[in-house]
Amino acid sequence: MSVAMRYALDEQDAAAIVSQAFVKMFRSIHSYNSTKGSCHVWLKKILVNEALDHIKQRSRFSTNELSEAEEAPVNNDIVEQSDAAAILDLIRRLPPATHAVFVLYAIEGYTHKEIAGKLNISDGTSKWHLSEARKFLQQKLTK
Repeated sequence: MSVAMRYALDEQDAAAIVSQAFVKMFRSIHSYNSTKGSCHVWLKKILVNEALDHIKQRSRFSTNELSEAEEAPVNNDIVEQSDAAAILDLIRRLPPATHAVFVLYAIEGYTHKEIAGKLNISDGTSKWHLSEARKFLQQKLTK
């Protein structure tokens, strides 16, 4: 549920993601191979993919190539003064595509190339969404 909450707008949204992930897991349990990784990693991958599918259904990703985004500077003092719940709430306010890219990059640790592959967007578009997320979060955190 905690992984789903990173991508969801609220608990109800996260519960729907988790439910669908478990349905997919049970339908494909025969394809699980313990020699390729633990069950936990396999389930997390299914859950993340389901969350991304859920986000794609909520919005349309632009497949247009966007120019390289400039990096928005991060003021760590502001981040340290904010609590995690407030930051998570702000992340949930991001537009769906920007939200997905930010969570995949900043929380899950994916590269822009990996994100581009998962979301069928270009590397530049992924970078643009990350830059927009940083700008939005910095603006909201400094208020």
